[in-house]
Amino acid sequence: MKFTQFKKWFSVMAFAVTALFVTQTVRAETSPYVLMQQASDKLFADIKNNQAKIKKDPNYLRTIVRNDLLPYVQVNYAGSLVLGSHFKSTTPEQREKFFKAFSDFIEQAYAQVLTAYTDQNIQIEPAKEVGDKNLVSIRVNIVQNGGQAPIKLDFKWRKNSKTGEWQAYDMVAEGVSMVVTKQNEWSGILRQQGIDALTAQIQKSAAAPVTLSKISE
Repeated sequence: MKFTQFKKWFSVMAFAVTALFVTQTVRAETSPYVLMQQASDKLFADIKNNQAKIKKDPNYLRTIVRNDLLPYVQVNYAGSLVLGSHFKSTTPEQREKFFKAFSDFIEQAYAQVLTAYTDQNIQIEPAKEVGDKNLVSIRVNIVQNGGQAPIKLDFKWRKNSKTGEWQAYDMVAEGVSMVVTKQNEWSGILRQQGIDALTAQIQKSAAAPVTLSKISE
């Protein structure tokens, strides 16, 4: 495999596995380790059980993501981190539109990268005592075929200060944060054109159809 192809494949899989940790409404007393395992089991069971439907209509993956994943993601918190210092200069109405577009973007992006799932083995680190922590990082290994070294990912979970629920908000692959990456990627648009222009761009990206061939190109 060429290095450029590997980099593309790696970024796809790393971004996809973020979706492992999103499913039904969480209970405040549930450990993030338990939630992670439950989400992983449901997500990939649904993908396996709906392969015929997905091959016929790849956009059905968006339905799976919407039902199994998004309820576990702190979209507004992650979006606020992406906005960074620009958050304070936006109105509540602008932020509402941005968060909606950001949620749709995550749905489309996760659905697209999940087309690359080929039944790899997912290993989640053993549960640790959470105690009074509000932030937890959980290591996940994607076990590759052919004796290749596993891809190491760290998922960031945050306990909602209002509801007490644990939700995922970021994924770090080999030291690269998804939130920080998007913050850097979009900061120029925010600075030069403002949040409305960025929201419009994200909406356009979110509207892209899911295709089975895109990842392998």
